[in-house]
Amino acid sequence: MPDQSNVPPADGGSGDACCSPGGCGCGNGAGAPADADTVTPFSVSRRSFIRTMGVSAAVGSLAAAAQASAALGAKKGQDASGTPILGPDAVSITLTINGKAMPVKVEPATTLLEALRINLGLTGAKEVCDRGACGACSVIVDGKLVNSCMTFAIDCVGSQITTVEGIGTPDAMDPLQAAFVKHDAMQCGFCTPGFVVACRAFLDKNPKPTLEQIKHGLGGNICRCGTYTNIFNAVLEASGQSPVMEQKVS
Repeated sequence: MPDQSNVPPADGGSGDACCSPGGCGCGNGAGAPADADTVTPFSVSRRSFIRTMGVSAAVGSLAAAAQASAALGAKKGQDASGTPILGPDAVSITLTINGKAMPVKVEPATTLLEALRINLGLTGAKEVCDRGACGACSVIVDGKLVNSCMTFAIDCVGSQITTVEGIGTPDAMDPLQAAFVKHDAMQCGFCTPGFVVACRAFLDKNPKPTLEQIKHGLGGNICRCGTYTNIFNAVLEASGQSPVMEQKVS
């Protein structure tokens, strides 16, 4: 009698034969695919998994190489496109202030106010609110009134900067400064340099302003001592107009 021990059962229920006549990829029976890399919708081969992981690793390596190249370019002072990179260390720049070229070494994050007061010793502009709300740090850059506490010094390279020191001196005051003195348009003095600069920039564009125009034009400057009327009178005086009279309280 022939040996039946190695003959798989016909129903496929208890032997090693493939349960599917066409083969399911399980490796049993005559229907099993010969290529171990074949993947069915219900299985992933070890070879395809390793291949996928290899591609992912290659992509990661390329990204790391790109980052390394960018970092190398930064160390050389330029990015991948050749654009100069300044910082994070201090860099040497030259600012034109009150008609004079002033070299200074600052970090890229240094504000114009910090460069003026700390690096160059021009302390006329005051740091009060440090958020561009009070106008005490006002300077003129290329004819435009700006808050130096909100302006990077490095962005002013090539510009003409005017501070209160450049408007006049105690021995040679600007007519506006003389009018400030005449009308006592100051008390504590913290806002005064910013007001003088703002008024000068305003009068340069509006030589004969009305009182309402003056109030609107100086809206970005705050005097916590409340000497607004005296400041308005100083501007009117400097523009060749008659000052206003304060209303008397009965």
